[in-house]
Amino acid sequence: MDSAILTLKEWVAQSDNIVFFGGAGVSTESGIPDFRSVDGLYNQKWKYPPETILSRSFFDKNPEEYYRFHREKLVIDGVKPNRAHLRLAELEAEGKLRAVVTQNIDGLHQAAGSKKVLELHGSILRAYCSRCRKPYPADVINYGQGVPRCGCGGVIRPDIVLYEEPLDQDILREAIDCIRKAEVLIVGGTSLNVYPAAGLINYYRGHKLALVNLSATPYDGYADLVIHEKIGQVFSQI
Repeated sequence: MDSAILTLKEWVAQSDNIVFFGGAGVSTESGIPDFRSVDGLYNQKWKYPPETILSRSFFDKNPEEYYRFHREKLVIDGVKPNRAHLRLAELEAEGKLRAVVTQNIDGLHQAAGSKKVLELHGSILRAYCSRCRKPYPADVINYGQGVPRCGCGGVIRPDIVLYEEPLDQDILREAIDCIRKAEVLIVGGTSLNVYPAAGLINYYRGHKLALVNLSATPYDGYADLVIHEKIGQVFSQI
């Protein structure tokens, strides 16, 4: 076993106060493309740049085009949790993991069995009316044709944080609290380039910060442990 992975395994074995903070890379091994890799959504041709389509102003002005993109690119059927999701759920069940803080909207952590999941960017598995805020099942927005509308006439939207929208402050505060109090913070599958989410790492006060990502991040120099490998492979060993 690689010495860095062995060290992480020891940290995990010795702690009952672990927090995991993850991004798109956690789900790529389940077949969900990340947004910024060479093969990610941001490098696929579309009528408008994905950053534009996934903005609040675009959604409000052009919901038809948004939903065309949403149903083709954001809804991925048949995906299942991978080794990272499953091991995190096990660690929580073992009383070691206090929380999963995720930037992902796919719900795979919950599908794996994790209970304490703080979704910074919401979930594609929930929907609500943009006018009256009535909740709706995700099938209403993820399938079908055209723009889904509520009985009040409002456009039904996914419960995700679009560009130009703030993060949910209650979830953000809870994430900060969990990270600040963690003994071991494992950051995985994220480039740590997207703010304000990436800035959460600055709230960590411990000395066991592990970064697990295929490529280098701006925080590699601050970490106590850096592992540049697939996150599923790493978690299958700890």
